[in-house]
Amino acid sequence: GNGYMDGKELQNFIQELQQARKKAGLDLTPEMKAFVDQYGKAADGKIGIVELAQILPTEENFLLFFRCQQLKSSEDFMQTWRKYDSDHSGFIDSEELKSFLKDLLQKANKQIEDSKLTEYTEIMLRMFDANNDGKLELTELARLLPVQENFLIKFQGVKMCAKEFNKAFEMYDQDGNGYIDEHELDALLKDLCEKNKKELDINNLATYKKSIMALSDGGKLYRAELALILCAEEN
Repeated sequence: GNGYMDGKELQNFIQELQQARKKAGLDLTPEMKAFVDQYGKAADGKIGIVELAQILPTEENFLLFFRCQQLKSSEDFMQTWRKYDSDHSGFIDSEELKSFLKDLLQKANKQIEDSKLTEYTEIMLRMFDANNDGKLELTELARLLPVQENFLIKFQGVKMCAKEFNKAFEMYDQDGNGYIDEHELDALLKDLCEKNKKELDINNLATYKKSIMALSDGGKLYRAELALILCAEEN
């Protein structure tokens, strides 16, 4: 559940892919063969669902289209999230997701019937809604990002419980104005990088900051937005 396959997971997937194609009387497509050649022997590779989608023999692979047209970086992803999480609830529900897909297809100059749009929305929810609550959280939708761009994967290992997060927020909101600005975020991230050197690379500090600030409201990063990155869910 870390957002990508690697090691034994990847090897098992490749084995099952080959067996399934053979059982169906089908050879591997050229794209699949190239994929197997690249990842079949190395157990240290990582691949996310968007990279994996490149081997799908389908005409309407809107996952790849979304990545290529909309998501050039994690910063773009965060800005897109802000746009479609219009009520700032911390998740995108089915109606927000439907609007998101409609805009996406219009940008590609594709006309689509409402019934097909509803079908695409349901497919996206089935693919990415890990906890089956009928809505997509930030980390779930982030699987649209290529693994190397998905900085949220790095932050999975440094998330805090609500009590710790609130304490940290108040500590770094030095002027007590209820939000964290770019300079305060810089200080927070530097400390996080120092404490979590295995997960976070201080050399990527500028990228982390830029991506997280894309969630801000005019340079003001409020508690709810920062919580999406740093606060672990509690059952």
